[in-house]
Amino acid sequence: MVNLRCSQDLRMFLCALYTPVCTEYGRMTLPCRRLCLQAKSDCYKLMDMFGVSWPEEMECNRFPDCDDPYPRPVDLLSSFDTTESPVSIQRDYGFWCPRELKIDPDLGYSFMGVRDCSPPCPNMYFRREELAFARYFIGVVSIVCLSATLFTFLTFLIDVSRFRYPERPIIFYAVCYMMVSLVFFLGFLLEDRVSCNAASPGRFRASTVTQGSHNKACTLLFMVLYFFTMAGSVWWVILTITWFLAAVPKWGSEAIEKKALLFHACAWGVPGALTVTLLAMNKIEGDSISGVCFVGLYDVTALRWFLLAPLGLDVVVGVALLLAGIAALNRVRMEIPLEKENQEKLVKFMIRIGVFSVLYLVPLLTVLACYMYESGHRDVWETTWVQERCRDYHIPCPFQVERTSRPDLALFLIKYLMMLIVGIPSVFWVGSKKTCFEWADFFHGKRRKDRMVNDSRQVLQEPDFAQLLLRDPGGPIVRKSRGTSTQGTSTHASSTHLAMLDEPPSGSGSQAGSVRSGRSKISSYHGSLHRSRDGRYEERLPYGSLPRLHDQSRHCSTARLDGLSRHGSTQPLEGQSRHSSVRDLSDTTQMVHSVPGNGIHRVLEEDGTVA
Repeated sequence: MVNLRCSQDLRMFLCALYTPVCTEYGRMTLPCRRLCLQAKSDCYKLMDMFGVSWPEEMECNRFPDCDDPYPRPVDLLSSFDTTESPVSIQRDYGFWCPRELKIDPDLGYSFMGVRDCSPPCPNMYFRREELAFARYFIGVVSIVCLSATLFTFLTFLIDVSRFRYPERPIIFYAVCYMMVSLVFFLGFLLEDRVSCNAASPGRFRASTVTQGSHNKACTLLFMVLYFFTMAGSVWWVILTITWFLAAVPKWGSEAIEKKALLFHACAWGVPGALTVTLLAMNKIEGDSISGVCFVGLYDVTALRWFLLAPLGLDVVVGVALLLAGIAALNRVRMEIPLEKENQEKLVKFMIRIGVFSVLYLVPLLTVLACYMYESGHRDVWETTWVQERCRDYHIPCPFQVERTSRPDLALFLIKYLMMLIVGIPSVFWVGSKKTCFEWADFFHGKRRKDRMVNDSRQVLQEPDFAQLLLRDPGGPIVRKSRGTSTQGTSTHASSTHLAMLDEPPSGSGSQAGSVRSGRSKISSYHGSLHRSRDGRYEERLPYGSLPRLHDQSRHCSTARLDGLSRHGSTQPLEGQSRHSSVRDLSDTTQMVHSVPGNGIHRVLEEDGTVA
């Protein structure tokens, strides 16, 4: 009948009947009875000729009695002040994915519980001006964090032997957050070209957020960002473990280093397993604010299990170990007598640990608080967005919305700031005078390695026995106190070693006074510890204390006497007469040969006799 054009009103009548005007949700407009009668009267004779009857659902007495063209002006009003009672809706139809946000079924997208749907891009909560400001803010912070962590890593490369356990994990921690800041910087450069799918006007498709692993660039950014974020938190826990082992069981650096393979297996294996799990579950989501790809941006379940749970566990374990280690170091400081200089160094070391931990924990706890706030308010934000955009997208609006809320941009800026700034405390740890000296030597083209070899040779020289022999005969013999050895190192030595990890090198060894002072400290340290073949330490008497000896070999006595004669004739006797020094030393040598046993180490009874 439409094709035969039996009536000029038939087409309008059928459109009004089968696709009525819907100007307000829940209200349906029907054509007037006059329009129905006009179309029926014009086409009745032709329909009767073909043997077609007028359908029952099109009976004209079913329509309102009016004489207005369709659609009527009253139908275009948004109020219900009409004679007809509108159809009322008493239930919520949920979220219907708009046509513009539909995605091909084989990609596995999901948005607000609806499959084959994706959030709009740019961000559904903020305006373009706000997004531009946030992007530049994240770019600047990422550059600062990248510079700080890169400086830490380069300082480590200049002198690799400087950073040993228990502080070696700080370097790996800095490397992890260097990669995190690098990914955010790449997101700043790429804008939304990776995190968003391009619009397709020919298919009535708007720009949507990238999901899943079909976008290779987005997948790569996600893998690097998530893996190193988790690895950085694990390395911080390992750092607290090494501090705990050095402070409580008194493990030495070599003993802790033997567990390095286990540390690396945990630090890289656990984040790798989590990353592979998320790839298998297809939980990758583009971030239209920062331009990167991450997890938990729209999926609350993934946010809770793959971000909140592991980061929260790392904080609990790390804080517990950190407090136990600091308490043990404080107990060492209070109970065991140390030299004043070592006491001050140990206090400084404890302060550095505390400040470094606070600078790490405060940003991380802030990030966790932002994630928790975001997961608790995500449903309200999405419902508010649907209520505001349902008429634009021509989808059912929410029913009986009790509370509406929109996120604040400051919340997201704080979250990104704390995610990046958490890597900056590594600079605080390596920042010292020694670092300045190393960089100065590096820029001046000096070989740090050669200088370290010379220093080590000077430290390992034989003690100055001639100076000991010429001491005051009536002077008492001072002995250094030694701690109790546990797990390969003594309490005194372990705490002193922790305190002296990052002290700058001493001045030139040309002056006799400074040489004697440096040797005294070194001998007090090496006198209480001696490395055995299995990597542990044993207690030994210091070189300069001249202990009472048991019977030893005469051959050993003669060999040590030769070393003594060489030392006594070169370095320590510059301030005295050369002839008197040789004469005293000769007398001493003769007396030593006359004494049975190892004469160079023998101390006679307390009668004041000169050795």
